[in-house]
Amino acid sequence: MGGADTLLLLVHAAATLFMVGLIWFVQVVHYPLFAQVGSEAFPAYAASHSQRTTYVVAGPMLVELITALLLVWRGPAAGTPPVLAWVGLGLVGGVWLSTLLLQVPRHSALASGFQPGPWRGLVASNWLRTVAWTARGGLVLYLLARPMRGGQW
Repeated sequence: MGGADTLLLLVHAAATLFMVGLIWFVQVVHYPLFAQVGSEAFPAYAASHSQRTTYVVAGPMLVELITALLLVWRGPAAGTPPVLAWVGLGLVGGVWLSTLLLQVPRHSALASGFQPGPWRGLVASNWLRTVAWTARGGLVLYLLARPMRGGQW
């Protein structure tokens, strides 16, 4: 595995593993605590949450998407089945679709104030992203372990 390929895989793994940790925090801690904010403060909280979250996730999500595309285009490390890069890209696509079609509309519904229905829908639907990113984390660790096991980078 050449230097550029190694760097690509390491950047990809860093972005993915960052998002795995973040999504578990959001799923287990952050989203459940929405119900504790209070009705009066919630609209301002929701607006601030959306803005600040975008600052934190936009970069890693874009890096993850771009590097997943590059892994499909260039192919993973020698001896690694190319289908694994396609599976990884499919999971990235699933995360983006879930975000756009399920989580963003629920955040929009909550922007005007806390509502139990959209909040429950947000927490429940976010499990799709949590599972997909966790699977991606396992996949990138596997992709990292293959060349390390052979002693070749």
